[in-house]
Amino acid sequence: MSKGVYNVPFSGNEEVLSYAPGTPEREELLATYKRMYAQAPIDVPMYIGSELVKTSDKRPMSPPHDHQHVLGHFNYGGAAHVQQAIDAALSAKQQWSELPWEHRASVFLKAADLLAGPFRSKMNAATMLAQSKNAYQAEIDAACELIDFLRFNVNFMQEIYENQPDSNSGMWNRLEYRPLEGFVLAITPFNFTAIAANLPAVAAMMGNTVVWKPADSQVYSAQVIMELFREAGLPDGVINMITVDGPVLGDVVFKHRDLAGLHFTGSTGVFRHLWKEIGANIERYRSYPRIVGETGGKDFIFAHESAHPKEVGTAISRGAFEFQGQKCSAASRAYIPSNIWAEVKEHVLAEVGSFKMGSPEDFSNFVTAVIDKPAFDKISAYIDFIKEQDDAEIIIGGNYDGSKGYFIEPTVVVTTNPKFRTMCEEIFGPVITIFVYEPKDYEATLTLVDETSEYALTGAIFSRDRYALNHMAKRLENAAGNFYINDKPTGAVVGQQPFGGARGSGTNDKAGAVFNLLRWVSPRTIKETFVPAQNFRYPFLD
Repeated sequence: MSKGVYNVPFSGNEEVLSYAPGTPEREELLATYKRMYAQAPIDVPMYIGSELVKTSDKRPMSPPHDHQHVLGHFNYGGAAHVQQAIDAALSAKQQWSELPWEHRASVFLKAADLLAGPFRSKMNAATMLAQSKNAYQAEIDAACELIDFLRFNVNFMQEIYENQPDSNSGMWNRLEYRPLEGFVLAITPFNFTAIAANLPAVAAMMGNTVVWKPADSQVYSAQVIMELFREAGLPDGVINMITVDGPVLGDVVFKHRDLAGLHFTGSTGVFRHLWKEIGANIERYRSYPRIVGETGGKDFIFAHESAHPKEVGTAISRGAFEFQGQKCSAASRAYIPSNIWAEVKEHVLAEVGSFKMGSPEDFSNFVTAVIDKPAFDKISAYIDFIKEQDDAEIIIGGNYDGSKGYFIEPTVVVTTNPKFRTMCEEIFGPVITIFVYEPKDYEATLTLVDETSEYALTGAIFSRDRYALNHMAKRLENAAGNFYINDKPTGAVVGQQPFGGARGSGTNDKAGAVFNLLRWVSPRTIKETFVPAQNFRYPFLD
């Protein structure tokens, strides 16, 4: 039993290591990458309760930048494994939820310290291999962002538990932050190792137990996440990792009376389908499930006529092409005034033209491969479409080669049609489309920014005019949940820029902030009266 109120250790954001030539972290990461690449193929199990479950259905895991090389296989399950994972989560629920919060916190604080130390190079190397992130992108995601999620969320956890109501004389009011009644389902994407770990972990911190389905293309690094959590002392059954087909998962989970919540990051279409499934089964559930989702984006850069051309150009080259544009926050449409377009174009062509592309093993490569063949085929089809149109032109890039790895050149498109297909649809790859507008059409173009896309995730505005910045921020108030002034629309940092958007981009529950943790508790108000009344009569009756 707890005998005190405790202040959690908290040191702010994890330092991002540089991996510059000659640094020890560079040598360690490169050696770890090479060792993991060359090791005998591994067999990744499902983690269900205390069991490491293997099946006869083995699915290969290959680096996107070297898709003929097999790193190993993961075990694909079926409906019985989904039910087994639910049973394991429910079986672990009471003991985990009754564990004093500081002990739950300690597990994840230990995981953060392990990741900052002995697990750092392995987690980063796994992310480079599984998801083709370059060393720096792996560092800021798989190491630093995940460390920050674990530490900041524990800090938010303390903040929640300390938030208590006032009490008048003769009574004591308390708030008890109960976990949800049932189990939480976490469905995670391939593109951020930190997100893959955070979605099940944040629910578990608050006393819930979780069934976690990672993306098939991220299982290689997902196993390292499970190894990290187990090393940190996470009890069996608290987070159960299963690899199954989506419809098979849904057919079991969404008909189960104990589904308490869905924590999702992925496509808008899938999220809407899952919401409909929950709605169609709403009478089955013990409680209304919490639904938290971060989905798509068609993120913008809007430059005012006073903007600095080089600043805008760098925001385009970094914002659109880091991690091959496979971020839900990546810049994929830009609106540039004609008076600065020539300079912006020159700078973009110079920067993008200097990019090196290839394996993340070569630390000089800024761009690597896209995640898999379906992504490669989808993005290359967009590029082929662009080449056939009269109202759009590729000014750099536009080539692709999937023979060894799924490589697509960073591609910059200029269109005369503000409703051109690639100005509206999410591509999720290294393609940005630019519309050049006349400064006199400033207001109408702001309307285009706000209304062209169904999404509202991230966006950036550039200007050296403070009145213009204020005006643009107001006009675009609902166009982005993460809004950037004179910066690229990517790179949110836990505790600094809580992340999430609205409209077609999700429920805006802000990963990396206290708002998200509050979704995984069900508060109970307790009022204790010290000397209860013994007569119904109020004074006004006398």
